[in-house]
Amino acid sequence: MGLFNTNHGVIVSCEVKTIEELKKLVAATCSVEGVVGYKHGFMLGLGFGLKTVVDVMRDITDLPVIYDHQKAGTDIPAMGMEFAAAMKRAGVDSAIIFPQAGPKTQEAFVKALLQQGVVPMVGGDMTHDGYLESEGGYIAAGAPEKMYENGAKAGTEFFIVPGTKPAAIRKYAALLGGLTKPKFCMPGIGRQGGDIRTAFESCQGNPAYAIIGTAIHSAADMTTAAKKFCSEAMKFE
Repeated sequence: MGLFNTNHGVIVSCEVKTIEELKKLVAATCSVEGVVGYKHGFMLGLGFGLKTVVDVMRDITDLPVIYDHQKAGTDIPAMGMEFAAAMKRAGVDSAIIFPQAGPKTQEAFVKALLQQGVVPMVGGDMTHDGYLESEGGYIAAGAPEKMYENGAKAGTEFFIVPGTKPAAIRKYAALLGGLTKPKFCMPGIGRQGGDIRTAFESCQGNPAYAIIGTAIHSAADMTTAAKKFCSEAMKFE
Protein backbone atom coordinates (compact mmCIF):
# COMPACT_ATOMS: atom_id res chain seq x y z
CA MET A 1 0.00 0.00 0.00
CA GLY A 2 1.53 3.29 -1.09
CA LEU A 3 1.86 6.30 1.18
CA PHE A 4 4.69 8.63 0.19
CA ASN A 5 5.68 9.86 -3.27
CA THR A 6 9.44 9.61 -2.71
CA ASN A 7 11.74 6.93 -1.32
CA HIS A 8 13.40 9.31 1.13
CA GLY A 9 12.26 12.34 3.04
CA VAL A 10 11.18 13.91 6.31
CA ILE A 11 8.04 13.25 8.34
CA VAL A 12 7.34 16.30 10.50
CA SER A 13 6.33 15.25 14.00
CA CYS A 14 3.71 17.69 15.31
CA GLU A 15 4.68 17.77 18.96
CA VAL A 16 2.85 21.04 19.57
CA LYS A 17 0.14 21.73 22.12
CA THR A 18 -2.36 23.99 20.40
CA ILE A 19 -4.26 24.11 17.12
CA GLU A 20 -2.73 27.49 16.30
CA GLU A 21 0.78 26.07 16.72
CA LEU A 22 -0.21 23.15 14.52
CA LYS A 23 -1.47 25.45 11.77
CA LYS A 24 1.73 27.49 11.84
CA LEU A 25 3.92 24.37 11.72
CA VAL A 26 2.10 22.75 8.81
CA ALA A 27 1.85 26.00 6.84
CA ALA A 28 5.56 26.67 7.31
CA THR A 29 6.70 23.24 6.15
CA CYS A 30 4.17 21.64 3.80
CA SER A 31 5.67 23.19 0.66
CA VAL A 32 9.26 22.25 1.51
CA GLU A 33 10.63 19.71 -0.96
CA GLY A 34 11.29 16.48 0.93
CA VAL A 35 8.56 16.84 3.55
CA VAL A 36 6.49 13.73 2.84
CA GLY A 37 3.95 13.75 5.66
CA TYR A 38 3.01 14.62 9.23
CA LYS A 39 2.85 12.58 12.41
CA HIS A 40 0.92 13.58 15.50
CA GLY A 41 0.02 11.88 18.73
CA PHE A 42 -2.07 11.96 21.86
CA MET A 43 -1.38 15.59 22.84
CA LEU A 44 -3.37 16.86 19.88
CA GLY A 45 -5.55 13.83 19.25
CA LEU A 46 -6.88 13.52 22.78
CA GLY A 47 -6.77 17.23 23.48
CA PHE A 48 -8.84 18.40 20.53
CA GLY A 49 -10.31 15.29 18.90
CA LEU A 50 -8.56 13.23 16.26
CA LYS A 51 -10.87 14.15 13.38
CA THR A 52 -10.66 17.84 14.26
CA VAL A 53 -6.87 17.71 14.13
CA VAL A 54 -6.88 15.87 10.80
CA ASP A 55 -9.39 18.33 9.33
CA VAL A 56 -7.23 21.28 10.39
CA MET A 57 -4.25 19.75 8.64
CA ARG A 58 -6.30 18.88 5.54
CA ASP A 59 -7.26 22.54 5.19
CA ILE A 60 -3.59 23.32 4.67
CA THR A 61 -2.07 20.26 2.97
CA ASP A 62 -2.98 16.97 1.35
CA LEU A 63 0.22 15.27 2.54
CA PRO A 64 -0.32 12.02 4.47
CA VAL A 65 -1.26 12.22 8.15
CA ILE A 66 0.08 9.55 10.52
CA TYR A 67 -1.37 8.98 13.96
CA ASP A 68 0.82 7.71 16.80
CA HIS A 69 -1.20 6.75 19.86
CA GLN A 70 1.89 5.89 22.00
CA LYS A 71 1.52 2.89 22.10
CA ALA A 72 -1.37 1.41 20.17
CA GLY A 73 -1.58 -2.33 19.63
CA THR A 74 -1.36 -3.32 23.30
CA ASP A 75 -4.98 -4.41 23.72
CA ILE A 76 -6.88 -7.63 23.03
CA PRO A 77 -7.14 -8.74 19.38
CA ALA A 78 -10.84 -7.84 19.16
CA MET A 79 -9.99 -4.16 19.61
CA GLY A 80 -8.02 -4.13 16.36
CA MET A 81 -11.06 -3.47 14.22
CA GLU A 82 -12.39 -0.85 16.65
CA PHE A 83 -9.08 0.98 16.52
CA ALA A 84 -8.86 0.73 12.73
CA ALA A 85 -12.43 1.98 12.30
CA ALA A 86 -11.67 4.98 14.50
CA MET A 87 -8.64 5.78 12.37
CA LYS A 88 -10.74 5.53 9.22
CA ARG A 89 -13.47 7.80 10.61
CA ALA A 90 -10.89 10.40 11.61
CA GLY A 91 -9.37 10.37 8.13
CA VAL A 92 -5.81 9.47 9.02
CA ASP A 93 -3.72 7.85 6.29
CA SER A 94 -1.53 5.72 8.55
CA ALA A 95 -1.34 4.56 12.16
CA ILE A 96 1.59 3.42 14.28
CA ILE A 97 1.35 0.39 16.55
CA PHE A 98 3.84 -1.11 18.99
CA PRO A 99 2.39 -4.63 19.39
CA GLN A 100 3.67 -5.39 22.87
CA ALA A 101 0.53 -7.41 23.68
CA GLY A 102 1.68 -10.30 21.51
CA PRO A 103 1.43 -11.71 17.98
CA LYS A 104 -2.33 -12.36 18.00
CA THR A 105 -3.07 -8.74 18.81
CA GLN A 106 -0.48 -7.62 16.28
CA GLU A 107 -1.99 -9.67 13.47
CA ALA A 108 -5.50 -8.45 14.31
CA PHE A 109 -4.50 -4.77 14.39
CA VAL A 110 -2.44 -4.93 11.18
CA LYS A 111 -5.11 -6.78 9.23
CA ALA A 112 -7.86 -4.47 10.50
CA LEU A 113 -5.92 -1.36 9.48
CA LEU A 114 -5.30 -2.81 6.03
CA GLN A 115 -8.98 -3.67 5.65
CA GLN A 116 -9.89 -0.08 6.51
CA GLY A 117 -7.39 1.32 4.00
CA VAL A 118 -5.15 2.74 6.73
CA VAL A 119 -1.43 2.04 6.30
CA PRO A 120 -0.01 0.23 9.36
CA MET A 121 3.40 1.14 10.70
CA VAL A 122 4.90 -1.35 13.16
CA GLY A 123 7.38 -0.35 15.83
CA GLY A 124 9.36 -2.55 18.17
CA ASP A 125 12.71 -1.07 19.17
CA MET A 126 12.73 2.39 20.73
CA THR A 127 15.12 5.32 20.89
CA HIS A 128 15.51 5.40 24.66
CA ASP A 129 17.31 2.97 26.94
CA GLY A 130 15.88 1.08 29.91
CA TYR A 131 12.88 -0.68 28.36
CA LEU A 132 14.55 -4.03 27.61
CA GLU A 133 14.67 -6.69 30.32
CA SER A 134 18.45 -6.73 30.07
CA GLU A 135 18.44 -3.02 30.98
CA GLY A 136 16.02 -3.39 33.90
CA GLY A 137 12.90 -2.96 31.78
CA TYR A 138 9.91 -5.13 30.94
CA ILE A 139 10.48 -6.10 27.29
CA ALA A 140 12.34 -9.34 26.63
CA ALA A 141 15.48 -9.32 24.52
CA GLY A 142 14.60 -10.36 20.98
CA ALA A 143 10.99 -9.16 21.25
CA PRO A 144 11.43 -6.20 18.88
CA GLU A 145 12.75 -8.53 16.17
CA LYS A 146 9.66 -10.71 16.57
CA MET A 147 7.40 -7.67 16.31
CA TYR A 148 9.04 -6.64 13.04
CA GLU A 149 9.07 -10.15 11.63
CA ASN A 150 5.42 -10.82 12.50
CA GLY A 151 4.49 -7.41 11.14
CA ALA A 152 6.01 -8.25 7.78
CA LYS A 153 4.22 -11.60 7.70
CA ALA A 154 0.90 -9.82 8.36
CA GLY A 155 1.41 -7.43 5.46
CA THR A 156 3.25 -4.47 6.97
CA GLU A 157 5.65 -2.51 4.76
CA PHE A 158 6.47 0.43 7.05
CA PHE A 159 8.51 -0.08 10.21
CA ILE A 160 9.42 2.35 12.99
CA VAL A 161 13.07 1.92 13.95
CA PRO A 162 15.23 4.09 16.23
CA GLY A 163 17.27 6.64 14.30
CA THR A 164 19.65 6.76 17.24
CA LYS A 165 20.78 3.14 16.77
CA PRO A 166 22.43 2.54 13.37
CA ALA A 167 23.62 -0.97 14.26
CA ALA A 168 20.05 -1.94 15.14
CA ILE A 169 18.75 -0.45 11.89
CA ARG A 170 21.21 -2.56 9.92
CA LYS A 171 20.06 -5.65 11.83
CA TYR A 172 16.40 -4.97 11.08
CA ALA A 173 17.11 -4.19 7.43
CA ALA A 174 18.79 -7.58 7.08
CA LEU A 175 15.98 -9.33 8.94
CA LEU A 176 13.15 -7.76 6.97
CA GLY A 177 14.84 -7.79 3.59
CA GLY A 178 14.05 -11.46 3.19
CA LEU A 179 10.38 -11.03 4.12
CA THR A 180 9.18 -7.87 2.38
CA LYS A 181 10.38 -4.63 0.83
CA PRO A 182 10.73 -2.66 4.06
CA LYS A 183 10.37 1.09 4.41
CA PHE A 184 11.88 2.60 7.54
CA CYS A 185 10.57 5.58 9.50
CA MET A 186 12.97 6.80 12.14
CA PRO A 187 12.41 8.95 15.22
CA GLY A 188 15.33 10.13 17.31
CA ILE A 189 16.96 12.31 14.65
CA GLY A 190 17.73 15.80 15.81
CA ARG A 191 17.26 16.48 19.53
CA GLN A 192 17.93 12.87 20.58
CA GLY A 193 21.23 12.74 18.72
CA GLY A 194 20.52 10.69 15.59
CA ASP A 195 21.57 12.07 12.21
CA ILE A 196 20.04 11.48 8.80
CA ARG A 197 23.15 10.40 6.94
CA THR A 198 24.12 7.66 9.37
CA ALA A 199 20.57 6.44 9.85
CA PHE A 200 19.72 6.36 6.14
CA GLU A 201 22.97 4.63 5.21
CA SER A 202 22.11 1.94 7.77
CA CYS A 203 18.89 1.12 5.88
CA GLN A 204 20.89 -0.72 3.21
CA GLY A 205 19.24 1.02 0.27
CA ASN A 206 15.65 0.66 1.50
CA PRO A 207 13.30 3.67 1.57
CA ALA A 208 13.97 5.80 4.64
CA TYR A 209 12.15 8.66 6.31
CA ALA A 210 13.35 10.76 9.24
CA ILE A 211 10.71 11.65 11.83
CA ILE A 212 11.69 15.05 13.18
CA GLY A 213 9.79 17.09 15.74
CA THR A 214 11.45 19.51 18.14
CA ALA A 215 14.36 20.38 15.84
CA ILE A 216 11.81 21.81 13.40
CA HIS A 217 8.87 23.14 15.42
CA SER A 218 11.10 24.78 18.06
CA ALA A 219 13.30 26.49 15.48
CA ALA A 220 13.12 30.26 15.08
CA ASP A 221 12.48 29.67 11.38
CA MET A 222 10.61 26.39 10.89
CA THR A 223 10.80 26.55 7.10
CA THR A 224 14.58 26.91 7.12
CA ALA A 225 14.96 24.11 9.66
CA ALA A 226 12.79 21.79 7.56
CA LYS A 227 14.75 22.65 4.40
CA LYS A 228 18.02 21.75 6.13
CA PHE A 229 16.85 18.29 7.14
CA CYS A 230 15.12 17.67 3.83
CA SER A 231 18.21 18.58 1.83
CA GLU A 232 20.11 15.90 3.74
CA ALA A 233 17.36 13.34 3.20
CA MET A 234 16.92 14.06 -0.49
CA LYS A 235 20.60 13.39 -1.19
CA PHE A 236 19.64 9.72 -1.00
CA GLU A 237 17.01 9.98 -3.78
